[in-house]
Amino acid sequence: MSKLRVGMVGTGFMGRVHSNAYRHITSIFKPAIEPVLQAVCARDAEHTTEFARAWGYEHVETDWRRLIARDDIDAIDICVPNHLHKDIALAAARAGKAVLCEKPLATSFADAEAMCTAVEAAGVANTVWFNYRRMPAVTLAQRMVAEGRLGRIYHYRASFLQDWTIAADIPQGGKALWRLDANEAGSGVLGDLLAHCIDTALWINGPISQVSGMTETFVKERTHTSTGTKQPVSIDDACTFMCRFGNGSLGVFESSRYARGHKANYTFEINGAEGSLRWSLEDLHRLDYMNHGDAADVRGWRSIHVSDHGGKHPYMDHWWVPGLQIGYEHSFIHHAADFLAALAEGKPCAPTFRDALGTQRICEAVLASAAEGRWLNLA
Repeated sequence: MSKLRVGMVGTGFMGRVHSNAYRHITSIFKPAIEPVLQAVCARDAEHTTEFARAWGYEHVETDWRRLIARDDIDAIDICVPNHLHKDIALAAARAGKAVLCEKPLATSFADAEAMCTAVEAAGVANTVWFNYRRMPAVTLAQRMVAEGRLGRIYHYRASFLQDWTIAADIPQGGKALWRLDANEAGSGVLGDLLAHCIDTALWINGPISQVSGMTETFVKERTHTSTGTKQPVSIDDACTFMCRFGNGSLGVFESSRYARGHKANYTFEINGAEGSLRWSLEDLHRLDYMNHGDAADVRGWRSIHVSDHGGKHPYMDHWWVPGLQIGYEHSFIHHAADFLAALAEGKPCAPTFRDALGTQRICEAVLASAAEGRWLNLA
């Protein structure tokens, strides 16, 4: 295979981000397999046609079933609300198409497990777009922990804070606000934001063995866009959970859409016997590092500008000159490049559906723990 003909399902924010990644990858990474923007699918024909024109798709469909049935499509990229992931993924797997799916994998562990079983039984390439793994500073953090530079890990803490749903008059449901409707999203900040934090933590610090969570819905009723009437809100506006990792370290995770002053602030900090690391999405090109082995008179936090070449900093050899930073959209280009490279070599591209199933399991356990008011064992 020298080309991968992509069928995109969805023309929202993530559809734009993924399309941007496919359009720019060949000039930056020169992959062995070239992505082709073959067809895009969404229900609104006029809007989808304009989307196809803007991003360079050759064909338009308004039914994802017809998209999957096309002989000129090799891969299906799922960028629609969470409750639609399962049916599209199952059909794509049955058709022998590679499947790339936005996160979270599904609205429930059972649906995610069915999706995982389907792609593995069909033997099709698959991946889930947990893009923060591909931020160069985050990838460097994972490498440093794996190399033992922090020694034994004691603490892992992460947060993802936003403030866009504080107003009580924001409705729920519909094209732009489906994340506030549990029927479409499955959960609130847990699946939307903390799923990213959990995926990163599992990748860097290993499996989670116990969780204890709590959630809160601050606005209990919102007008639903489909009915025009007020309906109960059943997503979590905020979620906090504690956990134990398999390596003995303790974890604290927090997410809220009611954190005034925060637009999209994902942070994590890792404390080990020999040092610590911390990172913030709001300063995404920097990784803070403290090495306890430094001489006492200069020991303290240092800020690493992750932009160097020569293989020192992940992905950066492909970009500009050292010192010039990249942004959010580039993590998706990195993911697409890794997927195409893995496809060319016949290898899996993490996080696979199986990896994302682990994150889904944690999310479901946190919700169950919050509802039952107790610790839950996962080991």
